[in-house]
Amino acid sequence: MISAGEFRNGVTFEMDGQVMQVIEFQHVKPGKGAAFVRTKYRNVVTGAVVETSFNPTDKFPPAFVERKDMQYLYNDGELYYFMDEETYEQEPLNADKLPESFKFVTENMVVKFLSFKGNVFSVEPPNFVELEITETEPGLKGDTATNVTKPATVETGAEVRVPLFINIGDRIKIDTRTGEYLERAK
Repeated sequence: MISAGEFRNGVTFEMDGQVMQVIEFQHVKPGKGAAFVRTKYRNVVTGAVVETSFNPTDKFPPAFVERKDMQYLYNDGELYYFMDEETYEQEPLNADKLPESFKFVTENMVVKFLSFKGNVFSVEPPNFVELEITETEPGLKGDTATNVTKPATVETGAEVRVPLFINIGDRIKIDTRTGEYLERAK
């Protein structure tokens, strides 16, 4: 059992038969009255975010979320197909189980399946990916103002903001958690 006083960011626990993941927590000790833990947590299956206060002695069973490497194969319009790299079994997944950051995943890329008690509830792409720019306006020579960006489309169809010196055909590194341009790929 894990107590609310032991909550940290990223901790997963079971509550009312659901899996919750702590997003933020704050231990509060008011001048009068008992201490409490103000917590913001997400239901990992539905994505709903809730803020609640717990007594530090409240206990919850820990939830073990299984992470498994799978290779993304293709999309047939309705389903996305993934392959287990050990058994070579294919597993289809509906688009509603894919996070927003999946727009940066290309075919044959390895992602992590997140499951609880055998039920897959999400897919975690790599934190950083290298993609090629397929469409952007050319930068003007001499236009080197700092922190100025322009929209660009990458090979997966996703749009990111890039510096003016980036051109079509350049490979860039993107942080999939934030969707931000990091640097030119080497």
